[in-house]
Amino acid sequence: MTRVTIDNRVLELDPEDRLNGIEAAARLGIEIPHYCWHPGLSVVGSCRMCLVEHGTIDRAKGHVVMMPKLVPACQTPATDGSVFITNSPKVVQARAMVEEGLLLRHPVDCPICDKAGECFLQDYHFRHGQDARRADARPFVSRRRELGPDITLFVDRCILCSRCVRFVREVSGSSELMVTGRGSHEEIDVLADFPLNNNLSGNVVDLCPVGALCDKHFLYRQRVWFMRSHEGVCAGCATGCSIWIDENQDRVHRIRPRENPKVNRWWICNDGRWSYPHVHNPSRLATPLRREGGATVAVDWSKLVRELDGRLRHAGPLAAVVSPFLTVEEAYLLCRYIRSIDPEAILALGPVPTVGEDERFPGGFVISAEKCPNRRGVERILAHFAGRVASFDEVVSRAHQGGVGGAWVSGGYRRPWIDASAAEQLARAGLLVVQDLFDSPLAERAGYVLPGAAFVERDGSYVNRDGLLQSARRAIRPPSGARTEGSLLWELSGRSGLYQAEVVLQEVFREIEMKEPRMNTDEHG
Repeated sequence: MTRVTIDNRVLELDPEDRLNGIEAAARLGIEIPHYCWHPGLSVVGSCRMCLVEHGTIDRAKGHVVMMPKLVPACQTPATDGSVFITNSPKVVQARAMVEEGLLLRHPVDCPICDKAGECFLQDYHFRHGQDARRADARPFVSRRRELGPDITLFVDRCILCSRCVRFVREVSGSSELMVTGRGSHEEIDVLADFPLNNNLSGNVVDLCPVGALCDKHFLYRQRVWFMRSHEGVCAGCATGCSIWIDENQDRVHRIRPRENPKVNRWWICNDGRWSYPHVHNPSRLATPLRREGGATVAVDWSKLVRELDGRLRHAGPLAAVVSPFLTVEEAYLLCRYIRSIDPEAILALGPVPTVGEDERFPGGFVISAEKCPNRRGVERILAHFAGRVASFDEVVSRAHQGGVGGAWVSGGYRRPWIDASAAEQLARAGLLVVQDLFDSPLAERAGYVLPGAAFVERDGSYVNRDGLLQSARRAIRPPSGARTEGSLLWELSGRSGLYQAEVVLQEVFREIEMKEPRMNTDEHG
């Protein structure tokens, strides 16, 4: 057992643990401030903010031998017998001097800086800085440089921690960023014909400890203290990254990565980061409609549930198309409901959007070619109820031949997903119910068109490409008039009260998980 002493507290580590001073202190709840160090990047020890006193226990003589000078905790391994002191007057003074040196060259433009409220430099100044400023404040200047289509650099704010440079070399492998100049003239820059434009470029904004690198999509749009952060799961592809959804008054303003060592570590791709504009698209379906003759009329939700249930029970042979964008709980409720009416109903997996091939990066991150979050979870549900996974084309063919009396089709697709030919064949079902986000050739032919929910508006769980189940709660409410698939199916199933995804998930585990124990839950989800 490895024993490390930090501020007179003993930490026991497994011999296989390879921690530095920052990581070891964190195990005891002790924060060592740092700028340049990040657990997902190489160590450079350039900022000197993490300086601590360090020594080793001389077991033969029975006393501690301390190093004469402070050492950077990020570069100092926590080995057996190591002693760290993180709060001595010597350490406190060193941190204050580092802060003072950074602020001498840093513009005090916090009131207009997007990083205000979550800025390391700002926070560390109040915790570790000098009691009073000993130099005049630098006149405000704003040298702004475009690094690429999505990222802008405020040059004067940069503290040259080099996190962004190491990221594009070690994680994305694209190496667009570099440090130019020497001494006090050093700056982050790109070559004129080689802009920052890789599919992971947005992560440099999260990595930047100050307000130097900013997201153009978020710039000057919201103050961070007005927003609330919600844990979520990205629905952009089958990787299923863990994310933070930042919203204010039911409007999403930003999506950030949420650390999950089993899925995405510290990163997300640009597609997932900027995937939310469709949520607030004014063309979203927002009113339940019934088609009467050639026209559609609005229907009140309070009357629609009983009406739908009655018509489905008299429709004849049923079919359900279960979208890979539905949660595990919603897929379970839909299959159980349809099978309760027609035990022989066809249960099929909806179209699985795929674009190209998986994109893999040197740092291990994968952008899946499969652009849906829950194919594996839906397939497990379908296999449980039907014994197999029927294809979407099978339902279309059966409907075209007149073998489907009623069909429930769930959507949730951000982009066009069905052509007019397939819609025409599927519309030959006697009763066609479509629940989706946007209008489509199928919705134009449906007897009932129901507005559905986007991924940030629903409670539920997803099973990613590796079979890992993650659960998330809604971040915002659906638009007025729309309703989540889960709440509608909960009511159609005759369940009382409000929709509770966790209750349905426990039911899924009782009925399916015990028989097929390959599904795992994510401790971070």
